[in-house]
Amino acid sequence: MTLRATRQRVHVILLLFPLTDESVRLCFENEAAQVRITQRLEMETFNQRLNTFIDSWMGPRDERVRGWLLLDNYPPTFALTVIYLLIVWAGPKFMRHRQPLSCRGFLVVYNLGLALLSLYMFSEMVSAVWVGGYHFYCQDTRSAGEADTRIIHVLWWYYFSKLIEFMDTFFFILRKNNHQITFLHIYHHASMLNIWWFVMNWVPCGHCYFGACLNSFIHVLMYSYYGLSAIPTMRPYLWWKKYITQGQLIQFFLTMTQTICAVIWPCGFPKGWLYFQISYMVTLIALFSNFYIQTYKKRSVSQKKECHRNGSASPLNGHVSGVTPIETITHRKVRAD
Repeated sequence: MTLRATRQRVHVILLLFPLTDESVRLCFENEAAQVRITQRLEMETFNQRLNTFIDSWMGPRDERVRGWLLLDNYPPTFALTVIYLLIVWAGPKFMRHRQPLSCRGFLVVYNLGLALLSLYMFSEMVSAVWVGGYHFYCQDTRSAGEADTRIIHVLWWYYFSKLIEFMDTFFFILRKNNHQITFLHIYHHASMLNIWWFVMNWVPCGHCYFGACLNSFIHVLMYSYYGLSAIPTMRPYLWWKKYITQGQLIQFFLTMTQTICAVIWPCGFPKGWLYFQISYMVTLIALFSNFYIQTYKKRSVSQKKECHRNGSASPLNGHVSGVTPIETITHRKVRAD
């Protein structure tokens, strides 16, 4: 029964049978309950139809993740991504005439918390892969027993961490660092959450562990850097930001290489997923390489020319006020993630 039909029926009843105030109240409470039930049934019907369509396209899902938070139906993940994109669009407009927020305490807790979560995911994946005897060249999704179960659990946390990482962008907005909200940043954040919803439903273990494992290690370095850089006294000692971007590029190349190995030496892992991952890695390599060149190479050349114009190249080889030139550059640069 539709919402309109329910209301019409209640109105007819009220006309035929005059009711007391208490009866009217109960009647409208029943109507509200009926509306909620109707809406829930309509949503369940929509989810069922959408799941049927996705399953007809992707094939049967992995039963081991049935009932897990956010995984049964795609609309919540998609809706969260749409909300994220709306905030990316509206946030800078909202902050335009407002003072930027410091968020220093929150940044320390948030970034170091994500660094610890990434460390847990990295160590748990390495341990499970070692115990389960995973193969580097190719690993299917149902041959390692308990190791597969451990990988599935930790990869759910990896998927969920992509939702948490939306906060990266929200902090940029609140601090009015809008120059850091680049196409690369939005593309990477918005796509990862959605991609990993599909991964968790169809290939939640096996060969897909490798890229997540490398990415978790890189995030240990990256989020520890940003957490510590929010503490002013720590900034002169943070020297590894430039190498995080290099590590990300190495991560993408290694992940693509390992994925190509599974295409050459197949083991039963679905090839469609392998081809998709190779394509996605190509886009990330292109975008991150452009970011690296724009951020470091061109600025380095520009700084050298400026120093030679001033008659001295010494600042490039030493420290200025206790901070290396690379650190001076990186505190002004946009963020790759």
